[in-house]
Amino acid sequence: MGGLSSENGAGRSVHAQLQSEIIKRKRADSIIHTYNKSFLGFAARLSDGEAKSIAQRSGVVSVFPDQVSQLHTTRSWDFLWSQSAHFRFDSKPTSSPSVSDWSNGADTIIGILDTGIWPEHPSFNDKFMRPIPPRWKGECKPGNYSIPFKCNKKLIGARYYVDPNEEGHNVTARDLEGHGTHVASIAAGRHVWGGASYYGLAQGIPRGGSPESRIAAYRVCAPEAKECPDSSLLKAFDDAIADGVDVISISIGPDPKENSAITSIDIGSFHAVEKGITVVCSAGNDGPVPMTVVNVAPWLLTVAATTIDRDFETDIVLGGKKKTIIKGGGINFSGLSKSPVYPLVDGRSAGSNQANVTDASNCIPGSLDDRKVQGKIVLCQNKDVLYGATKKFEVLKEQGAIGLILITNYERQVEYTYGTPPTSPIAIVDEGDGALIQFYINSTSNPLATILPTITVLNHKPAPVAAVFSSRGPINVIQNLLKPDIAAPGVDIFGAWRFNDTHLADLGKGTPFFNIISGTSQACPHVSGVAATVKSWHPTWSPSAIKSAIMTTAIQTNNLHAAITKHDGLRATPYDIGAGEISLFGPLCPGLVYETETIDYLQFLCNMGYNTSVVKSIASTVPSNFSCPSNSSPDLISDMNYPSIAVSGLIANGSKTVKRTVTNVGEAYSTYTASVEAPAGMHVQVVPNKLQFTKYVKKQSFQVTFILTTTSKGHLFGSLAWSNWKYKVRSPLVVNNV
Repeated sequence: MGGLSSENGAGRSVHAQLQSEIIKRKRADSIIHTYNKSFLGFAARLSDGEAKSIAQRSGVVSVFPDQVSQLHTTRSWDFLWSQSAHFRFDSKPTSSPSVSDWSNGADTIIGILDTGIWPEHPSFNDKFMRPIPPRWKGECKPGNYSIPFKCNKKLIGARYYVDPNEEGHNVTARDLEGHGTHVASIAAGRHVWGGASYYGLAQGIPRGGSPESRIAAYRVCAPEAKECPDSSLLKAFDDAIADGVDVISISIGPDPKENSAITSIDIGSFHAVEKGITVVCSAGNDGPVPMTVVNVAPWLLTVAATTIDRDFETDIVLGGKKKTIIKGGGINFSGLSKSPVYPLVDGRSAGSNQANVTDASNCIPGSLDDRKVQGKIVLCQNKDVLYGATKKFEVLKEQGAIGLILITNYERQVEYTYGTPPTSPIAIVDEGDGALIQFYINSTSNPLATILPTITVLNHKPAPVAAVFSSRGPINVIQNLLKPDIAAPGVDIFGAWRFNDTHLADLGKGTPFFNIISGTSQACPHVSGVAATVKSWHPTWSPSAIKSAIMTTAIQTNNLHAAITKHDGLRATPYDIGAGEISLFGPLCPGLVYETETIDYLQFLCNMGYNTSVVKSIASTVPSNFSCPSNSSPDLISDMNYPSIAVSGLIANGSKTVKRTVTNVGEAYSTYTASVEAPAGMHVQVVPNKLQFTKYVKKQSFQVTFILTTTSKGHLFGSLAWSNWKYKVRSPLVVNNV
């Protein structure tokens, strides 16, 4: 999608001519979307031959198919507050809002690209809010859904983009899924002072990270399919940029298997960042497999997911003289007796004569004998990939079983609501506890058990932990750039929900106003809320300065004052959590920032293999004399002025030197000293190792030289920090010598 500028007359001419030709050859409705507010382009129905022909035309940047991307708080903000408490507050913002505004993101505008929003939710009330900022240029499209849609001083804009020719289309920005409402409330939901819970769980006063920010909702995803077409995403970017948002939060991403170097999200966000808008994206939910991280363009702020210190515990009580309590997971409102009076059987023992042992152990539908599970709680493995807990329980319930205990390390890390309604007696245990239950069954003539309703447990330790599902680095197409950038809470997050979701309703009770779900989708808006707050403190800061402030002040330790770990107990690496867990206060006064200019991003595109004409077509602010260097190479990506450093291709005793420049945003007269945590097998040298700033010298450059001293292959991790009496500006270091 080409850049839009006053000088791009030729681009406008090509754009108009191509659309005119398509309309003449085909029907007028062949053009689905036109992008002409913030960049030039269009989405159209074309044959393969027509697409190839257009791609060869002069002035055309790219032609690609309209693929789809996937959708990827009472406690989480309190937890981040406690983790961030060591940061100081004695720096001054560059503007003069009230003290309360500094922490609330007053009058910043967050654009949410998602499934829409439920406007009547109390998280989006506008009581006592100031008038809408006059710089807002957007609109509130009412649509034609049966429930009228209205905006207010909190929810100041709403648009929708689903193709009207697609089956099941609803012409409304109203959220008919729930996901968009949830993420919007995490980023900027207002305090619900009366308190809220999910049927008694997660009780508290919900709020978003930037409760006084305004919200603009852009519904880019189909309500049922949970798919988000590229054409809709690009149109939403086009509108959001022109509307005047400050931050774009997008909890959506492509399939990592189909993840190319440049995606529609990358293209739309490039134009947003050019216009000073910070774009925050989820990293994906395909972990813990390496090389699954998505949304990896350097102008994006890419967010991984971590746990918080709240757990939802579903206890299993085993019978016998001395009753044993197993602490399981899963969210349910079981109505079973609190005493272990229900027969307990494992799937292997309940298999039908026709089923093989593996299928029976995993309780594959059709593998168990009705007579052997009737009236019993069934213990099942979960090593198959076809059937989840809900499906297994639905079949077991039809066979007469009264409960399910599922053994899975993966799902024990993340609490889900199983069954419809959630009264279904389902508990999740890890393999260790599953072995204990199996031993009890094998060693008891009449094994008995019960499943208790879920309870909320606070101050759970350790936390944070890298979420098992969070997509991991390194990037599969770029070796010299670290992603994800940062981590934030994304497990068991409480947030607003659409009012009419009967699937989540407890029996005999109304539909819930809030829901508990997990994903990097939930981590992303935590960072968006912080970014909006930083923007309200420092309205002149660029997106790269805000990103740098967030990354270089990230938290490295958990609530046990030890290094943050992964779900398996091993220390988390930058491939898991980027620079670390986001801090609430550190980004407001980071001391130094790494400014990544548009020219850096243009050179990144050159190093990725794009030629000068294509790069010039993409950007709207490219210098007229710009050209890709003749020595452009992926190896040079390491030299981009980024808050983290990643290098690759080193051989034993080989070296590589990269350059960085920092800008002083703290006290005018200050001195910083470098300190390095170098991994075994690597020598790291910083020159100079002291940086001095004055009111006349605000930028300083330095070089970092990596010398590999080992012959073993692998990924090495360390850190570089610039520190003085007040600030510590930390960057992760990654060396890939695979």
